[in-house]
Amino acid sequence: MSNRVFVLNPARTPLMPCTAKRARKLLEAGRAAVFRRYPFTIILKAESGNQTQPLALKLDPGSKTTGMALVLEGKTGRQCIWGAELQHRGPAIKLKLHARRALRASRRNRKLRHRPARFLNRTKSAGWLPPSLMHRVLTVISWAKRLGRWTPLESFSVELVSFDSQKMMNPDIQREEYQKGTLFGTEVRACLRHKWDDKCAYCGKKGEEVEHLVPRSRGGSNRISNLVWSCRKCNQKKSSQTLEEFLAKKPALLHKIQEQQRASLTDSAAVNATKYRLLEELRQFGSPVETGSGAQTSFNRVSQGYDKAHWVDAACVGDSGERVTVQPLKPLRITCMGRGSRQMCRTDKYGFPNRWRTRQKVFFGFQTGDMVRVEIPAGKNVGIHVGRVSVRATGSFALATKEGKKDGIHHRFFLALQRQDGYSYGL
Repeated sequence: MSNRVFVLNPARTPLMPCTAKRARKLLEAGRAAVFRRYPFTIILKAESGNQTQPLALKLDPGSKTTGMALVLEGKTGRQCIWGAELQHRGPAIKLKLHARRALRASRRNRKLRHRPARFLNRTKSAGWLPPSLMHRVLTVISWAKRLGRWTPLESFSVELVSFDSQKMMNPDIQREEYQKGTLFGTEVRACLRHKWDDKCAYCGKKGEEVEHLVPRSRGGSNRISNLVWSCRKCNQKKSSQTLEEFLAKKPALLHKIQEQQRASLTDSAAVNATKYRLLEELRQFGSPVETGSGAQTSFNRVSQGYDKAHWVDAACVGDSGERVTVQPLKPLRITCMGRGSRQMCRTDKYGFPNRWRTRQKVFFGFQTGDMVRVEIPAGKNVGIHVGRVSVRATGSFALATKEGKKDGIHHRFFLALQRQDGYSYGL
């Protein structure tokens, strides 16, 4: 089942999204035209009524991927009609900043023309975030604004805080009584399922339960560093053995699990650092903003029997995610690619200039990042391909598709589907 299609009036005011079948009939009848390919949007040729239903944009912010879902609240209940996963480029931004800093430092040491060091005389404004983190906030807000232009959004939901639901139901709860509530263990189980990709750490099959590396009977604790996700068979087979005893004959697997247990907490830190800034930016829209905890999202998804996915988690955020119909949609994959480089001179690995960047971006009517369709009649790349183009001044372009990179294609075979906007799209 595909995502709903966005619909605009001739004045570009948003209407309620329609099904792909209805959009196809409108296009075939000549009553609409294609406005955008990604996400697919049509614009009507005659004014239509603007009756709307409550539509919410729900977000599951992540360090590397943010899930987005549009949930419609109709007469039959809440239904997810559109899903997408936004892949950030925070690590790439961090690496570029480190490379730029290294180049500037090397120029100062070589007594060349350089920019003076200014890191000691600059102050940071309140709420400042590093560019690699601020990028995550800005891209999510950018897509919230886009979807607000193409759909009649009325509210937002974002996974943010872990509110004390047990205290709300039982004001007298205290100490160890917290361990026996409705959401008992949900945070830990969700963390382990995500960490081990819902697979057993020992055999790779589907995991079912939490397992202690150092058994409780031998002094092991319930700390997250002592827990893994395991199937019942391996859990029973390991019994009261330690990890080293159980995997004595499998040193490679033993090393893998130990490395995973020492994994960095960078992703968790990135989400914690950006969540309140994202909430603050969403409130600037002036629409109601609902918040929910990660435990509540996981509880809503598991209780309704949905598979783990970023866009599914987004649909299950907050109180409104308790009862939502999530069809097996084909979510749109949105990858942040950037809009090119402002660096005028490229350097080699030693920091010396070796190539100047051309000021021209458009060649033969195309620009790097355009989404195109290519129909090649003969040769090694024969066939019809859709992807993201990389242009060259020679007219021989490269095309990045889901099957891989195809190079050496003449520009006359290209047909532009959508001009570059800083993102790459796919399913």
